[in-house]
Formats: sequence, structure tokens, C-alpha cells
Amino acid sequence: MSAPCLFCGIVSGEIPAEVVYEDDHVLAFRDIQPQAPVHVLIVTRAHVATINDLRAEHEPAMTALLAAAPRIARDQGVADDGYRLVMNCLEKAGQSVFHIHMHLMGGREFQWPPG
Repeated sequence: MSAPCLFCGIVSGEIPAEVVYEDDHVLAFRDIQPQAPVHVLIVTRAHVATINDLRAEHEPAMTALLAAAPRIARDQGVADDGYRLVMNCLEKAGQSVFHIHMHLMGGREFQWPPG
């Protein structure tokens, strides 16, 4: 049996988090190991492990995930200066929690390529 999903625990309210946004499809909260002054994780309420597991029925959640980003960026004060959105798929790309999520980071200058 696999370990319980950390993000499912946050979505259900069993694990506390500093929530900054929520709607019917997504929940957004501050990252506990921020890589920028603003670092918010936007997660789907429905558990989907990786981008590779997306199916047509996940389209509303993925649309909501992207639509939430500019609203959160405005609310967090980084929309005008710029922000970065990152999604990782599988371990070699940096995915450590296997529940689809997007990082929204801002409040500092970023370099390219990211590394």
C-alpha cells in the first residue's frame, strides 16, 4: 500500500496549510520551502499523480489551475513585475509529490535556463 498523498491531505483539510486561493477545482497554498519571496503551490482538488496521467475528464481542473495563476499573482503583488509558473513531471524533472501541481513564484528575478 502506498503512503497517503500529502496534497490530498491538504485539500481535505487534514493537513494544515496557508491557503491563499480556492475554487471548485483547485486549492492554492504557500510552499513550506519557498524558493522565492512568493512561492505558492496550486494543486488540483482531484488526485492525478502526474501530467502523464491527464485525461479528457481532467480538462476543467487543468483550465482552473492555469486560470487561478494570474489571479493569485495579482493577489500576491507579483503580477506587474512578473512571475514564473513551473510544473514538473516525474522524479528526474523534480517532481517530489505525485499529485499534479503548479508552482507560482515571484518577488525576485529569475534566470534562464532554470537549471
